[in-house]
Amino acid sequence: MKLLKSLYLNSRMLITVGAISAFLVISHFFQVIYPIAQITLYFFLAMLVLDLLMLYATPGRVEGARDLPEKCSLGDMNDVYVHYRSTYAFQISMTLIDELPFQLQLRNSRYHAKVLPGVPATIQYQIRPLERGQYHFGRLNFFASTQLGFFQRRFIIGEPAMVPVYPSFIQLRKFEFLAISNRLTEHGVKRIRKVGHSYEFDQIRQYVPGDDVRTLNWMATAKMQEELMVNQFMDERSQHIFSVINTGRIMKMPFNGLTLLDHAINSTLVLLNVAIRKGDNAGLVTFSDKIYSTLQASRRATQMHKIMDFLYHVSTDFAESDYERLYFHLSRVVRQRSMVLFYTNFESIYGLERALPYLKRIAKHHLLIVVFFRNTELSQLNHLEVRNTEDVYVKTMAMKFGFEKELIARELERHGIHHLLTTPEHLTVDAVNKYLEVKARALV
Repeated sequence: MKLLKSLYLNSRMLITVGAISAFLVISHFFQVIYPIAQITLYFFLAMLVLDLLMLYATPGRVEGARDLPEKCSLGDMNDVYVHYRSTYAFQISMTLIDELPFQLQLRNSRYHAKVLPGVPATIQYQIRPLERGQYHFGRLNFFASTQLGFFQRRFIIGEPAMVPVYPSFIQLRKFEFLAISNRLTEHGVKRIRKVGHSYEFDQIRQYVPGDDVRTLNWMATAKMQEELMVNQFMDERSQHIFSVINTGRIMKMPFNGLTLLDHAINSTLVLLNVAIRKGDNAGLVTFSDKIYSTLQASRRATQMHKIMDFLYHVSTDFAESDYERLYFHLSRVVRQRSMVLFYTNFESIYGLERALPYLKRIAKHHLLIVVFFRNTELSQLNHLEVRNTEDVYVKTMAMKFGFEKELIARELERHGIHHLLTTPEHLTVDAVNKYLEVKARALV
């Protein structure tokens, strides 16, 4: 029974059986070739026996193990390695089928290789998880066949494993390195010219053309005698930066495989990390029809770990968002004037009108920045070539929705509320740009 459970027919077997069967049928009509057909059949049966003996009678097998990352990054390509080797005394052909998590929805994960005896080898493949949570991998299925290739012997190796998928820490590490080395401009983050004036002293340095003459330090200049010296100020630190994420149904819309909610989560992770690196206190609130969770602002060494776990466990039933509840919660929890980046979405001016009274109240006490999204699918329809009446209608409606987004932005401006209208793929860079712009202008 064990042999039958591990034994599989190869495609070469089926093709050969079909060819020999046809040859035997033809030989009944042409008696001259009947002996040749019989010899071919006996030779084929002998090859089948030899193939089985090579697979099962010899002491060989396939050994292997899967090397998984400790955790996977949401929306990014994550590497998985499968190490294997053959203990057969001859070269085999091997097919690997990995039992992947159902969330990946991969139906054709087959990998083929020629395996030399005793030589270790590795198969590398990538997965792109599109949902947060636990991903369960099953066992490794190796199918070994000899050079004859009529049968395959299956080896089931390894134990099931679980890997958690966290918000995009790959983006986090990229921006973290750039923030530490002051090289954020290399990843699309703009260098913002200072408009306001900070009063947090940094250092005294030599004057260079273009410096504000009001920052001249005359006492230091007198000591240096021949060189002008200026006071250099840094951006004010220890400000409170809150990311508020709307987990309601308007954030369920998918773009590039991820929902708007997951795009907002990935952006929040990077933004709050940059804020902490810049010396600010980072906090977090999620809500829809109720307040799901709140993380008080802090810049302690453990804060980023809390934010990562906090965002990993964000869950929602995509209910209707209650902006009034959010306003009262912020007024009770966030007492100090803070920068509040509010990740949400509005598809129509009527949706904004329902939320606007509460957004105006929040903006009275905090620097509110409303982050919402362009519909990139509709934007592509603006370039649609018109060929019939239906195309005219589709293009007109796409332009109408695009114009409505601009109308929402102008309405927010009219009420003195900062906004960021962006696409999901540019959300992270644009959000960091907006944060740095606010810091440079000393608006908080």
